[in-house]
Amino acid sequence: MITLKKLSKTFQTRTTSISAVDQANLEISQGEIFGIIGYSGAGKSTLIRMLNMLERPSSGEVILAGNNMASLRGKRLREARQEISMIFQHFNLLWSRTVAENIEFPLEIAKVPKADRQKRVKELVELVGLKGREDAYPSQLSGGQKQRVGIARALANKPKVLLCDEATSALDPKTTDSILELLTDINQKLGLTIVLITHEMHVIRKICHRVAVMEDGKIVEQGPVLDVFRTPEKKITKEFVKQVIEPEETMETIRELLGKDDGGTIVKLMFMGENAEQPVINELIRSYHVSVNILQGKVSKTRDGSYGTLFVQLEGNDDSVKEAIQYLKGQQVEAEVLEDDK
Repeated sequence: MITLKKLSKTFQTRTTSISAVDQANLEISQGEIFGIIGYSGAGKSTLIRMLNMLERPSSGEVILAGNNMASLRGKRLREARQEISMIFQHFNLLWSRTVAENIEFPLEIAKVPKADRQKRVKELVELVGLKGREDAYPSQLSGGQKQRVGIARALANKPKVLLCDEATSALDPKTTDSILELLTDINQKLGLTIVLITHEMHVIRKICHRVAVMEDGKIVEQGPVLDVFRTPEKKITKEFVKQVIEPEETMETIRELLGKDDGGTIVKLMFMGENAEQPVINELIRSYHVSVNILQGKVSKTRDGSYGTLFVQLEGNDDSVKEAIQYLKGQQVEAEVLEDDK
């Protein structure tokens, strides 16, 4: 569906040049929800804007739905863009138009007959959960409702690809989850390919099939979300994974214990797939001469399966602790003994 080949974008200033995207290579499949994550300045917004040629690349190729986007101009580019829609962090709604009129706007531009426009608006209002709010103005809507209008408007012309530029960054956590659930539902019902950029690993974890991590304009790591959570390779990827699995308050407690002579052995456990739901700790306590103090634990879902993290304090003699850790590893549990980094 989408192929990026050595895609680069350089911005020129009076005194220097800035490489916003550097030799990016990606393959995104039809019907996939693909996440691109990075901190501010990583180049992710520039990258996503090159997919529909809002930014033209300095070099490289963007192949989207069979079109070499960088080679298109004028009418051919406008036609290709009909298959790509975009939603934004700050909604970009027309404040003088109602919900229905905002959704209808791209259909007016496309010169769709009025009866067909009204039918399509009705379908979309129901799809995004705004039935009964058709005549409301944006100023009368919550942030989540405004984004639902933005999503409905983006779907008006039945695109093949939906680009999401930090679409949940302006929303509170509960509203963010509701919008992510809506995007998942749209993806499943319409078979729509979704590309989203974010700086929040929670968003990636919640709905994406695969993820690419960007740093300083480069794609430094990519793969299935569950694999990236299990074995992050780059330092920046590990930082993003920690957003979800290592709450700061837990890490403060762990650092205090690591600084004590009698703090026991602190072990971080990661359970993947079916192992995340097995009573491994129960068997550990029953079979080995160690005390287990659970410091923090969590089981979460990705699109491809469950994963769990558990921080435990093991107390006992050295041999018993070693045997317990070996047992855990034998149960296909990743066990990392944490040490004081001072």
